[in-house]
Amino acid sequence: MKKNKGIHFEVSERKILLRIMDLIMIFVGVYTLETFLSFEYLSINKQNISQLVLLGLYYTVFATIFELYDLQKASRLHVTFRNIVITVSIVVLFYLLTPYLSPLLPEERMQILYFYLGIILMITIWRIAYIYLIESPRFYKRVLMVGEVSNIESLVTALNKSDPNYKIVGFINSEASTEESVKFKGLKEFRAEDFLETVQKEKVSEVLVASFNTEAIIAEVYHDLMLLMEQGFKIREYTQVYEELLLRVPIQFVGKDFYKYFPFSRSNENKLYIFFQRTFDIIFSIIGLLVGLAIFPLILIGNLLGNRGPLFYTQERVGRNSKVFNILKIRTMILNAEKDGVTWAQKDDKRITKFGKFLRRSRIDEIPQFYNVLKGDMSVIGPRPERPFFVQELSRIIPFYETRHIIKPGLTGWAQVNTRYGSSIDDSLTKLQYDLYYIKHRSVFLDFSISIKTLSTILYYRGQ
Repeated sequence: MKKNKGIHFEVSERKILLRIMDLIMIFVGVYTLETFLSFEYLSINKQNISQLVLLGLYYTVFATIFELYDLQKASRLHVTFRNIVITVSIVVLFYLLTPYLSPLLPEERMQILYFYLGIILMITIWRIAYIYLIESPRFYKRVLMVGEVSNIESLVTALNKSDPNYKIVGFINSEASTEESVKFKGLKEFRAEDFLETVQKEKVSEVLVASFNTEAIIAEVYHDLMLLMEQGFKIREYTQVYEELLLRVPIQFVGKDFYKYFPFSRSNENKLYIFFQRTFDIIFSIIGLLVGLAIFPLILIGNLLGNRGPLFYTQERVGRNSKVFNILKIRTMILNAEKDGVTWAQKDDKRITKFGKFLRRSRIDEIPQFYNVLKGDMSVIGPRPERPFFVQELSRIIPFYETRHIIKPGLTGWAQVNTRYGSSIDDSLTKLQYDLYYIKHRSVFLDFSISIKTLSTILYYRGQ
């Protein structure tokens, strides 16, 4: 069988392409202004290398904060254009406010406007081309799924939401099928005997094996899988793809061989990493508490007007190795909010005061927890600490829930920057998947990514 020669871009390739082309278009924009408008503020030459690098650095950092490299958002023009305008506005502002590093301000102030609009125009042109060319169906990764019908629906639903370019064209039932077998109508089913022909006809570039019980794969399908693999065709296992695309561990698909899926990051035992993390925690906590003291008068006035009651309160939470500690928070709910018993906090919860809603959305209510970080009960980054009552309940229902307690809980974490506030068992399952992904892949780079995404959450007022 001939190898499929369809072209597609992996997630990492598209993110790299966006970053590189954004920078190229910025410099092309500066060169165009210099060539056609007698632009003198910044020139493309060897003498200005440091100033050009600074511009690229500012753009890369702020473009990450304002989600220009989020592939779901990058595929929507109106969202992309909004983020471009915000990003370039902040970049130009910072560039102008660092005169010792950036060029001297031009005598003709209109040049700054040309600089600002030129960058927006060039990046927008490139992003339009990206959406209509790279995001077009010709570059989709066409995937054929092989697995039991009982597993197909949940996997397809999850993967379809993860990457706009990852298209599952259909599936082949890996089990022996009878007339009484359950059918899945949400995706086109191809016959097992037409496996190889389907791969060729549908221009499939990847086969995804989604089978919990590989022993149950019928001989005919198994033979064709072996044949494809021997020809160098890309065949992947569903948990690998799920984790790669959704950036979370699929614990609901993990069985008795669970130990295969949790080769936790060496950073969890790396003394140098732990030392730097603790140093970062102490420095960041001191800064956070100082910021809290600076805005404390405003918080106090807001509490007197909008909350009317004690400003602070403590609550038991479960920390590392399931040790219980008292967390310090700013009160955001009415007094006696749980007089009827412990309940989940819901979206638009009526127990949250108006000022409390502002505190939650802006994450100001979390500032006192820097004290817990200084004490060593928490870290700046890690799974959010949960209340003992909910931990007991969730541990009985969700497998591997206690695993999240092998590291310190955090002020912010991978789950917090990727999903909304958990208010149900399903939400807690999703959060756990993200928490386990963090524990599994914990690193300086991932910590930095969480820090940047946390800034995005605060700036876009997404706290809950």
